[in-house]
Amino acid sequence: MTAARPKSAVSTGVGLAGLAGLFAWFTIVRWFGMAGPLSALVNVAACGVPMVLWSLLVDKVHRNPSTGIDWDAPPRPLSETLDTSLAKLAGLWATWGLIGCLYALGRFYWQGAYVFAMQCFAVAAAPLFVLSAPYVVWLDRRLKHPRDGAWALGTWLIGSGPADRAAIADHFRSWAVKGFFLAFMLSIVPGGFHEIVARPWAELAASPVALANYLISFMFVIDVGMATVGYVLTMKPLDAHIRSATPYAEGWVAALICYPPFILMGNGGPLDYHPGTAEWSWWLAGHPTLIGLWGALLVALTAIYAWATVAFGLRFSNLTHRGILTHGPYAWAKHPAYLSKNAYWWLATLPFLVTTGGPVDAARDTAILAMVSAVYWWRAKTEEKHLGNDPDYRAYAAWMKGRWRQTIRFDKGHEGHDIS
Repeated sequence: MTAARPKSAVSTGVGLAGLAGLFAWFTIVRWFGMAGPLSALVNVAACGVPMVLWSLLVDKVHRNPSTGIDWDAPPRPLSETLDTSLAKLAGLWATWGLIGCLYALGRFYWQGAYVFAMQCFAVAAAPLFVLSAPYVVWLDRRLKHPRDGAWALGTWLIGSGPADRAAIADHFRSWAVKGFFLAFMLSIVPGGFHEIVARPWAELAASPVALANYLISFMFVIDVGMATVGYVLTMKPLDAHIRSATPYAEGWVAALICYPPFILMGNGGPLDYHPGTAEWSWWLAGHPTLIGLWGALLVALTAIYAWATVAFGLRFSNLTHRGILTHGPYAWAKHPAYLSKNAYWWLATLPFLVTTGGPVDAARDTAILAMVSAVYWWRAKTEEKHLGNDPDYRAYAAWMKGRWRQTIRFDKGHEGHDIS
């Protein structure tokens, strides 16, 4: 018998609270036909607010020792922490300024869907700048160890101390993750949301393919909404802060080639497996039962993918350690999102079938999609390498390995037995 499953850093309830908020907002906007970008942003808030409330009022995550906050002791006098806070603010504001310069220099940030993300940042910049000061001052009086990477950077910038290279590097890695991926997530928030809100019900009822594609889009809207919340709320009082961003270059390469502007799988890219292919519904046309079953399977795979994001609650993020998850789909696989996403691509694209009729194109598309799956295998391994520095993850990996070994032994032990 396997040992008990290690405790998850996130409860099931927090993700369900966010999901409930999303469905409530979806019901409202469908009723009133509010499919614009601002409604899409409110959808992100509709996910985030219930999760924050659940985390604080039910799970009481602010009391977790991992926050580094001492709520029981009286706050330290301001005179003891003010110098630390000022140095930290200098480091934080310098980091934001650097990110802003990189946004300004990157042409792709001012084209297409990314323009919406830049507009969001432009509106949020002044309030964040103003509110960051009282927040940092308030938090530093309660933190057990307030001197973090932002403080190390600020101290070096103002010349009041030597550079702590390790702390500054970790600080920059963490903010590089947030700056890069938050811009991407915000850029794709409006598009999918408009699709699920504006689509007429009659159109969905008329075709199982249309219904399947709509539900698939809905799963991705759930994923995007929950993930965006995760990138926004990297805060210690919510125990959702970044413990570490991966220090391994291979991890960054494996992840970044899956996202614009570095993406290799996009149209015309070296890992583009789409030329000559057709949608699954095209190949299955004329077989309504098979289309229904195939569509249901694709919806189920995207539901698992969305579930893997919902399970993170407030903590979703690429390339970072923000606590070890062991519940939901992570009780069955260490990388459920990657498994379900790649299975979806294979079944939705069917790369071994091509409209050109040429075996070379079929072989090429099949081989390239296999390379894409290999990239995600590589991503999984780099993530395990990073998280493997935490004993909690090593315990989870050992438990998962024991669970599957027991399952295999159980299956072998029942081969050939008549249970009728």
